[in-house]
Amino acid sequence: MGLTPIDIQNKEFERTFRGYRQEEVDEFLERAAKDFEQVVKEKLNLEEKIKHLEEKLSQYQKLENTLHNSIIVAQETAEDVKRNAGKEAELMRREAEKEAQRIVEEARYKASRILAEQEEVYKQVQVFKLRFRSFIEAQLASLELEDWLHVEEDGAEQEARDTG
Repeated sequence: MGLTPIDIQNKEFERTFRGYRQEEVDEFLERAAKDFEQVVKEKLNLEEKIKHLEEKLSQYQKLENTLHNSIIVAQETAEDVKRNAGKEAELMRREAEKEAQRIVEEARYKASRILAEQEEVYKQVQVFKLRFRSFIEAQLASLELEDWLHVEEDGAEQEARDTG
């Protein structure tokens, strides 16, 4: 720094015959020193404020970088979550398709088994109907022969003979 308020106050000029009035020069130098001192103090205050603001700016820049990095990490995390959710959904869909296929196959198997059982029951009913029909026809044929009437008459005659 070149000139200080003390330099102004301590400055002495050479005295000459027709020079300036001593009191006016001293008064002016005194006022100039005070004003200069005021300017120097303001300059120091402003430099301190600048330093403080630069520190704050540095903190804000660090915070900005941190937030920027956080946003990037959050975006990457969101993308990862999205990808994983997609993979999980695809896996669930595949498992659901497999389960649905298994259920359909099981239902087809049960249906075919039920149809086979129904067919077997139908066949048994047909066999039963044929046998029953044969039995009924045999009974009707037996009734139509009327042999049983003679058997009964013969039985009554025999009984009469045995009792009589």
